[in-house]
Amino acid sequence: MPTWLAVQARRDLARLARHDTPTVRSVRQRYSKLLRSEPAAAVLEFALALLATKRWQERMIAWEVIASHPAAPAALDERLVARMSKGLADWGTVDLFGVTILGPAWRDGRVSDATLQRFARSPDRWRRRLALVATVPLNSLARGGKPGGDARRTLRMCRQLLADRDDMVVKALSWALRELAKRDPAVVEEFVAKNNARLAPRVRREVSNKLRTGLKTPGRQPRGEPATE
Repeated sequence: MPTWLAVQARRDLARLARHDTPTVRSVRQRYSKLLRSEPAAAVLEFALALLATKRWQERMIAWEVIASHPAAPAALDERLVARMSKGLADWGTVDLFGVTILGPAWRDGRVSDATLQRFARSPDRWRRRLALVATVPLNSLARGGKPGGDARRTLRMCRQLLADRDDMVVKALSWALRELAKRDPAVVEEFVAKNNARLAPRVRREVSNKLRTGLKTPGRQPRGEPATE
């Protein structure tokens, strides 16, 4: 059944007139309902079958079906997460994987700190970005984080990538610190003050704005939490 459902999901995607995020998510919601009462193993089989194509639409459905299932997230382990992370090389899918799969699995002890530290040392810019994006579910209440956040693990990742000037990594560092600032502004303020000279100007500006005004860019109307930053 799971493999057959993956084939059916691809057919549903092929029939879509539009392939934007809301439209693809409507397909995902249908499969979340179909699989909700199935065991975790069936959900993971469905997701892995979809991921074989490496298209963003199938990746989105696969990861969000896992994340929305009552038991599937707890069935993830290092091997499965590593398998799902292969080939990620664009902003949108890296961020979605980080906040739906990798970050929650790391937060809940199914992926080790050592794995995230290896990502942070990778020559691949997307792996380094992923290490920082994975800190967001540690601190975001909307994504299952605890009220006090996790400053220790968040700042460890931030320290490892403090001097990185790749634009994708700089933006992710800002996002990680701003998310932690919602839970523990004092520790973020201290971190920024201590590392001010080493932080990229963008990070200093956006995090300082967040601490001072609650907004990354004052003057803009705040919106709901985005999937990516």
